[in-house]
Amino acid sequence: MPTEILMPALSPTMEEGTLAKWHVKEGDTVSSGDIMAEIETDKATMEFEAVDEGVMGKILIAEGTEGVKVNDVIAVLLEDGESADDISATPAVAPEAAPAAAAEAGPAGGSDKAAPPAPAAPVKDGKRIFATPLARRIAADKGLDLAAIAGSGPHGRIVKADVENATAAPKAAAPAAKADAPAAAAIATGPSTDVVLKTYADRPFEEVKLDGMRKTIAARLTEAKQSVPHFYLRRDIQLDALLKFRSQLNKQLEPRGVKLSVNDFIIKACALALQQVPEANAVWAGDRTLKFEKSDVAVAVAIEGGLFTPVLQDADSKSLSALSAQMKDMATRARDRKLAPHEYQGGSFAISNLGMFGIDNFDAIINPPHSAILAVGAGVKKPIVGADGELTVGTVMSCTLSVDHRVIDGVLGANLLNAIKDNLENPMTMLA
Repeated sequence: MPTEILMPALSPTMEEGTLAKWHVKEGDTVSSGDIMAEIETDKATMEFEAVDEGVMGKILIAEGTEGVKVNDVIAVLLEDGESADDISATPAVAPEAAPAAAAEAGPAGGSDKAAPPAPAAPVKDGKRIFATPLARRIAADKGLDLAAIAGSGPHGRIVKADVENATAAPKAAAPAAKADAPAAAAIATGPSTDVVLKTYADRPFEEVKLDGMRKTIAARLTEAKQSVPHFYLRRDIQLDALLKFRSQLNKQLEPRGVKLSVNDFIIKACALALQQVPEANAVWAGDRTLKFEKSDVAVAVAIEGGLFTPVLQDADSKSLSALSAQMKDMATRARDRKLAPHEYQGGSFAISNLGMFGIDNFDAIINPPHSAILAVGAGVKKPIVGADGELTVGTVMSCTLSVDHRVIDGVLGANLLNAIKDNLENPMTMLA
């Protein structure tokens, strides 16, 4: 039976993408693991691998097509003995809101009897269990509970081999259906396109089409600013000790080709502060908070048309030189849109540094589900009062901590920002 290939979800938040390029054409033989296409998401261009073997029977979505919904059929794969004439008889594949891959084929050609449609995708604990249509049919025939089977396909998807090797077990009772919640009122985001166009109808302008990244940034930050109860804490941080210490370290590290930036120290200071104030190392999860043992810190990286926030995992336990090397690598790949989804998702805390652009201070918008983001301004020479009470000149950096009040209260946020300040003003302690 011909196999419908679905538009994959290459990240948990992906809803649609652009089919940037096909690596196969109709009539080509496809093997498991072959690169079939390149899919452009709002964040990156990623390769899409085949799961099964067969012959590319028909390509339904042309290269360059934008706005292809996840789980839309993009092509049809044929098994041995099948031809393009069999495609029209292919039963519809039940859509699955999941990281999709090439679905598994049914019994090989020769039969005039179409295979029965796959059972509906099962649900466990309110979440859909991802399995290919053939795997669901085999599981139904064998009386298998898909919730008890570990998937070996892409993103944990259950495939044919998984259910063929499994033994029958009692099925878990389906959760009781919940009444549909009333539809939420649409959030007003400003005047409509028609209204704006009419307003400027007599003025020359150029319409700039929004790409997927820009649309996603607009939607998510609008939602974040309107739904997350932000509050802001500000501190001036004196950098003279850090700048002197950095200069000494860089001289010693020069033979190794390592050059630490001020931002490397800021990442380390924030990661350690999350350990020093562990109650703040948490995220909002709807009806609960998740508190983490390690410090995973996201850092905003500007790219053409938007930004990425690569996540430095376990930043609290990494050396400054390791953080520096990892940050340089991730920033380079971010600008080339070569980061994998797991490299820019997650974390509990973020850093946005505009000091290098001469910005003294600013307020950053929290990127949910993070609980806080540190906005970092430029280090500026200012008059300060020294420890002995005398007026002197020092390098001062203004920082603003934007905080989600659902997770972090005022005193807790103040403790976190104070810990960041103490780490930066006493940089040697970060090596202890």
